[in-house]
Amino acid sequence: MEHYSGEDHINVGTGIDVSIRTLAEMVRAVVYPGAELVFDASKPDGTPRKLLNVDRLESLGWRASTTLYDGIRSTYRWYQSQLEPGAGGLRGVRAVAAGARRPAAAAGGGRGAAPPTTRRGW
Repeated sequence: MEHYSGEDHINVGTGIDVSIRTLAEMVRAVVYPGAELVFDASKPDGTPRKLLNVDRLESLGWRASTTLYDGIRSTYRWYQSQLEPGAGGLRGVRAVAAGARRPAAAAGGGRGAAPPTTRRGW
């Protein structure tokens, strides 16, 4: 499948259900194998299944050729390659200080512009 011009959305994925715990373990194995994962069982579990229906995609002849783990690993390697040595940031990305005001055009005011960034604690 080279191009898709339909109006319906298409889910891209492997079609394999993965638990949050398994996903967290994959990320830990790639990013920081020595990290301890802590899960708070007193909090809600969220959506029981996080599986994308990829039937439409597969009917167009496309199947995932990369496993989720390999995708996480290659994405993390790419991310590391984009870091500015000693600068603590990504190449070509200007940091915006928390609470700083940005011009309207940079804050998502134009068509196709990225939405304003938000800080989230993980």
